[in-house]
Amino acid sequence: MNRVAFVFTRAPHGSSAGREGLDAALATGALSESIGLFFIGDGVLQLTPGQQPEIILARNHAATFGVLALYDIEHCYISREALRERGLAEEGARVLDAGILDAAALRQQLATYDRIITF
Repeated sequence: MNRVAFVFTRAPHGSSAGREGLDAALATGALSESIGLFFIGDGVLQLTPGQQPEIILARNHAATFGVLALYDIEHCYISREALRERGLAEEGARVLDAGILDAAALRQQLATYDRIITF
């Protein structure tokens, strides 16, 4: 069975990439047991709680992260460097529990997946 990684690289509401990536991960989760989510670059902003996308007439998809466990998607990782570059604390609140890895460990973990899909 293929292990599939979904890499989130974009901010949550500047495009539909975050929502589409999450939808794709959930759809794949129904078919595969080996799914991983990686948040790098501006993708770490996907996990920031308290966003108000309705102000810019965008759909709030953050609540959808709460159903990942129902699809057995439990392997989630955040780039430590991306958090630092954006002034976000490692111990800060997030809409999803995820491990924080430095760049080398993140690359090593990502290399264990057969397919990598970037959003």
